[in-house]
Amino acid sequence: MPDRKITRQAFLKSIAALGLTAALQPLSAQISNGYPSRAIRLVVPFAPGGNTDLIARILGQALAEELGQPVVVENISGANGSIGTSRVAAAAADGYTLLFGTAGTQAINQSLYKNLSEKNLDDFEYLGLVTSIPNMLVINEARTPVGSVAELLALAQSSQAGLNYGSPGAGSTIHLSAEMFGTAAGVKLLHVPYRGSAPALADLMGGQLDFIFENITPALPFVTSGKLKALAVASEERVPLLPDVPTMKESGFDNFVTGTWNGVLAPKGTPQAIVDRLSTAILQCAAKPDFKAKVQEMGGQPLEMGPEEFKRFTREEYQRWNAVVAAAGVEKL
Repeated sequence: MPDRKITRQAFLKSIAALGLTAALQPLSAQISNGYPSRAIRLVVPFAPGGNTDLIARILGQALAEELGQPVVVENISGANGSIGTSRVAAAAADGYTLLFGTAGTQAINQSLYKNLSEKNLDDFEYLGLVTSIPNMLVINEARTPVGSVAELLALAQSSQAGLNYGSPGAGSTIHLSAEMFGTAAGVKLLHVPYRGSAPALADLMGGQLDFIFENITPALPFVTSGKLKALAVASEERVPLLPDVPTMKESGFDNFVTGTWNGVLAPKGTPQAIVDRLSTAILQCAAKPDFKAKVQEMGGQPLEMGPEEFKRFTREEYQRWNAVVAAAGVEKL
C-alpha cells in the first residue's frame, strides 16, 4: 500500500490553506455560519397583556421553531415604547436582541419626543412587518345615546363643553385618531389620558367618557358582549368579525385609516447574512395558517412585508402621523 503519512510541512500547508479560505469569506458569512447558537431576545416595548405583547409571543413561539433556538419575549415599557426601543437600538448588532416595533415606536414617537427625530428611523435594520390592527370608534350608549358616526358628530357640534374621550396616553394611535376626528369634523374634544387601555375602557363602561378610538383587540370582547357599541372601524375595509360595523370612510371621513402595526427590527449594523436569515424566518412564520388565524381572531390583518417594503412603509407612516401631530397641535414631550 502507498505510504499515507502526512509530513509536518504538508500539514502546516493544509492548515494555512484552510485559514486563507476562512479569511477570504465575507465577515457576515463567518459570523452567521453558526447563527443562531443561543436564545434570541425579542423586546416588546410595552407592558405585558396588550395586543403587541400577545402577538409577539405568538410570533416568538413560531420563530423559535423555525430557528431552532428559544425566542424570549422581554417587556421593557415606558415613554410610549421609547425606552425599550432605544435599548434595542443600542444593543449589540449580532442578531440576538430584536425589537417588536409598532406604529407608535417607529413612526409616531419621532414627532412627539424632543430627543427623537426622523433620523431615528435609521437606527434599525428592518426585518419584516407581520400584522396591522385597526382602531375602532366605541361608545357606551347609556352615556352617549347615538347610533352612528354622523349622530356622534351632531352631538359634538351641539355640545358647548365638547365631548371627552380617553386614550392609553398622549401620542398613541388611539389619542391621535380622536385628534384626527376632531380636526376633520371641526369639533371641540377633551383628551383624558390613562395608564393603558384597560382603565380607559373601564371608565367608558362606567359612563365617565363619551367615546374612545380604541384598538380593536381590547375593545372587541366588550362590543361582542353588548357592553359597548362600535360605531365604526378605522380600516380600509370592514372587519370580518364585525361585518355590520361600517368603516370611518363609509361614515363620511375619507382617508381615515388608523391603527397600529407590528414588525420585527434589529439594531443598525446587524450583518446582512443574519438579517436575511431572520427576515426569511419571520416571513415564513407570518405565512403559517396558525399565525394568520390567531391574528384574525384578535381582529387584525396578517401581513408578510419584507425588509425594503417595511422600511419604505415606516417612512411613509412617519410622514403621515407627523402631519396629524402638527395639525392637532400636539405639544412635544
